[in-house]
Order: sequence, then structure tokens, then C-alpha cells
Amino acid sequence: MKIGIIGAGNIGGNLTRRLTALGHQVSVANSRGPETLTALVAETGATAVPVTEAARGAEIVVVTIPFKNVPDLPAEIFDGAAEGFAVIDTGNYYPRVRDGRIAAIEDEGLTESRWTERQLGHPVIKAFNGTYAADIVDRPRPAGDPDRIAVPVAGDDEAAKKAVRALIDEIGFDTVDAGGLDESWRQQPATPVYGLRAGVEAVTKALAEASPERTEEFRG
Repeated sequence: MKIGIIGAGNIGGNLTRRLTALGHQVSVANSRGPETLTALVAETGATAVPVTEAARGAEIVVVTIPFKNVPDLPAEIFDGAAEGFAVIDTGNYYPRVRDGRIAAIEDEGLTESRWTERQLGHPVIKAFNGTYAADIVDRPRPAGDPDRIAVPVAGDDEAAKKAVRALIDEIGFDTVDAGGLDESWRQQPATPVYGLRAGVEAVTKALAEASPERTEEFRG
């Protein structure tokens, strides 16, 4: 599969490592330019590209950049992507430590990924936002392993969600369908599932126990 990754930080870098190890063709981009990704390219065999080329031909595009930077992505970010491509959003809104206050989230009640979707102009599937980056390379397990971690996945596009869940299964994690994007508050920061290293049953329970009320720490 051809996969584009926009963002080469902890999550983006480790997804690049894991996906190339599985034999996928990965194009990776960051805000500083392809020349800054030589070490990651040498390690993984991925192709470093400008941000505007990361999605070209891609069946799945991962957007894994700081939340506040999403509106700065070029309008043509998905030009040339494969027909029916899916977008994974791994982002989190941290108003106090990084992103500042975003009125659409604070006042209008948009979920974080719904806000991201509006900035991108394309449906997104929320996944990996509460996953420890190191676990992507250190904790994959085969299907049926009792220690296999489950990842919540939210989104409205069922075909895209199916593709993303299949990819996550291949990476080495179970998935739990967390509902549509308007329900994705259940996996935002400070919810029971955020950062939870557990299997399907515990992740399903944690999603059910979530509250839509933002904790003080995560209010802008």
C-alpha cells in the first residue's frame, strides 16, 4: 500500500518505521523540508518529500502535526491522492501548553477531529491520538495475543474506517469502533481511554465511561 505521512515527529516517525518494516511504500514530509529527513530515510527506506507531495498516489494519508498548525497546511495538500483515500488524524488539542484557545472547540463544542476535518476539507478518521509513540514499534502483537493493545477508531466514513482498522490490525494492534466523529470526544485527552494500554474489553469500557465535559487542564 502507498501511504503518505505528514509530520515526522514521534508518532509520524514511528509509523514510518513500522509501516516500511511491513513493506508499505511510505512518503514522509515535515514542515522543515525533505533534506531534514535524511536519517529517517536512511533508517527506513521511506521517501522524503515536500508536504505538497506526501499524499500523491496515497491510499491512506496520516496527518500527525501539532494541532495549531493544521490550518497552515497547503490547500492542495491532498492533490493526486488515490481515489477513495482515507485520512488518519492523530492530533490532540492542548490549549494551555501549545495550541492556544480555539473558539470553535471551546464555544461551539466541536470535537477536535471535527475541527481538523473542517480545516483539511476532507473526512478524517481519528486514531493513534492516545497511543504512546514508542508502543508503535515496541508493542505490536499478533492477533489473539493476550497482551495486544486495542486502539479506538472514530469516523463517519465507514469505508475509510474499515481501511484504517485493517491497517492498524496489520501494524499489530486490535481496534475498537468508537463511533462517528461527533462521538470522538470519548478518546480526547483526559478521557479514560487516552493513553490506556489495554485490550478490546477495557478500551470499550473506557470509551463508554467518558464524559463530554472537558477537564480544567484541557480548557482554553
